[in-house]
Amino acid sequence: MNMTHYMELLADNQPWNLLIFMAIPIVLAETLAITELYILFTRKFDGFVYHLNRFAGTTVGLYFIGVIAYLMTTAVLPITKNHEWRTAIDVIAVGSYLIGGLPLIWIALQEFGFVNKALDQMGKLKIHAICVALFLVFGHIAMIAGMLDPSLLGYKGGGAHQMGAAGSSADHEFCHPEMHEQMKGAHQQMMNGESMKNVSPNKMPMSSQGHSH
Repeated sequence: MNMTHYMELLADNQPWNLLIFMAIPIVLAETLAITELYILFTRKFDGFVYHLNRFAGTTVGLYFIGVIAYLMTTAVLPITKNHEWRTAIDVIAVGSYLIGGLPLIWIALQEFGFVNKALDQMGKLKIHAICVALFLVFGHIAMIAGMLDPSLLGYKGGGAHQMGAAGSSADHEFCHPEMHEQMKGAHQQMMNGESMKNVSPNKMPMSSQGHSH
């Protein structure tokens, strides 16, 4: 089965890539989502849960800035330059993962006071909830597309190409050049009406029982 670059990223360098690009962002985002719900229901804008919410929002936003910058420079741009995308499935998987980080970055910018300065606490909390929802939507699109086989849209991986090349070389190995020429010469003589006795014994294929005395 062929894999998208998204799945290859998570599968390589186990378990570190899985922790860095999946576990840590998901834990922070889920913490943000759970604390958002608690604050929306209780309207408590102080205490441990409120500060945990702000910490999770700030941290996950800054974290995704680093993740997006890293993946853009080391994966997305080189893959695009070399035309190595594995059909639209691959583009959707990687693109959705990167886009999903943008709402979380917006939350961090809000926590630092760079955006939405005029909103009150409830207004900012609603922005939090919308951004978390967008992250979850794009994150699940990335996971679903990332688990698909790119060959569904016609992608042919390197393994299939190598198998085809190996099969071709194997066919040629059984066609011995000298035997091919001898058989060709004998066939040509027979077509010209020549007697089989005029054919040199050295040029005739001998069976295991046929031998000269």
